[in-house]
Amino acid sequence: MDMSELADPALLKQHVIDPEICIRCNTCEATCPVGAVTHDDRNYVVDPDKCNFCMACVPPCPTGSIDNWRLVARIKAYSVEEQLGWEELPAELSAEALAADGVSAEAVAVQASTQAPPTSATGDDVFNSAAYGATLPPWSAAHPYTNLYGPKAAEKSIAATVAGNVRVTDVGHDYDTHHIVLDFGAMPFPLLEGQSIAIVPPGVDANGRAHHPRQYSIASPRNGERPGYNNASLTVKRVLEDHQGKPVRGVASNYLCDLKVGDTVQVIGPFGSSFLMPNHPKSHIVMICTGTGSAPMRAMTEWRRRLRSSGKFEGGKLMLFFGARTQQELPYFGPLQSLPKDFIDSHFAFSRTPGAPKRYVQDLMRERAADLAPLLSDPNAFFYVCGLKAMEEGVVLALRDIAQGAGLSWDTIGPALKREGRLHLETY
Repeated sequence: MDMSELADPALLKQHVIDPEICIRCNTCEATCPVGAVTHDDRNYVVDPDKCNFCMACVPPCPTGSIDNWRLVARIKAYSVEEQLGWEELPAELSAEALAADGVSAEAVAVQASTQAPPTSATGDDVFNSAAYGATLPPWSAAHPYTNLYGPKAAEKSIAATVAGNVRVTDVGHDYDTHHIVLDFGAMPFPLLEGQSIAIVPPGVDANGRAHHPRQYSIASPRNGERPGYNNASLTVKRVLEDHQGKPVRGVASNYLCDLKVGDTVQVIGPFGSSFLMPNHPKSHIVMICTGTGSAPMRAMTEWRRRLRSSGKFEGGKLMLFFGARTQQELPYFGPLQSLPKDFIDSHFAFSRTPGAPKRYVQDLMRERAADLAPLLSDPNAFFYVCGLKAMEEGVVLALRDIAQGAGLSWDTIGPALKREGRLHLETY
């Protein structure tokens, strides 16, 4: 018998997010197929009226903050508004408290013994790009270290010293993107390409509460921004407006972009165990990104470049599809242009170039369908997507169309990309 059949309809095993260890990476909201996860400038929360317990958001969460549940009377479920005001998870309700709310003791015993609520259908008739994103790393990926420093780790955070802060977009424009190098000194902080760290901005918010950490992808390879040094780099865009174009001053981005060499910052992490590059030197890597989503792609490209210069590179293809509004807004444009063409196959899409039609990364992908189709069915080819959430569906749809245009079954290819750790989505 399905254990859920014994549950009292008055009882709800409510899905909640721990605000103390959440790093606001947006993974849960990006992967939720029913729009149950939302956020404000403080907390990420789950709407009990929308959550269908499909569990899609649980495996990708880098800290485990998403994997929390509270038994409550259904009529007293924690509302979105209540959750947005949390600074910590509420305590578990006792059986007596639940009984007072009309929940049977039998239902409490049954639900408390289950690992999670029953899985429900997710409406797969609508294309869900997140359903194809892998939660497992490539089979040959190096072992990642995660959560060494953080709110609930033995070490709360460590201080890193700013070793460099260079602007990597044209000066004289509204946008402003920086390449920031952080040195960890003698403190162990092992990192791999595709992982991230979180910065803890100093000070408090308008309500007098400490600022929550902000997550940034690592832009440097595993042996450091400078080879052999215990340092790492970030790609940070100064945030001066929100996604609707309204003026706003991003707390962490402005803090980081204004840092001087010698300043110290508080860091937690590392995070991430799936968005990792393959170690196999003959593996093919396809990188698709927009804006500062280029950070992990820069890390992977630089590691491959170092392998090539050391004679350990064995010819796996490296393809890059990089999008921005204009060429001037695209970070690292100059250095990317100087890389050998036989090393990386680079393509740039600009959506706001005056006098030119809008072009997006998925347009470039379709133009290179003849090259991408064989890679979709190649078990040694891996795809990485990083950037704004709005790009994700278009990119995965382009992969589907390329597969079908080549006579391949997306019903076979799509699930295989996920199952074999070959398609990785990191959008925000």
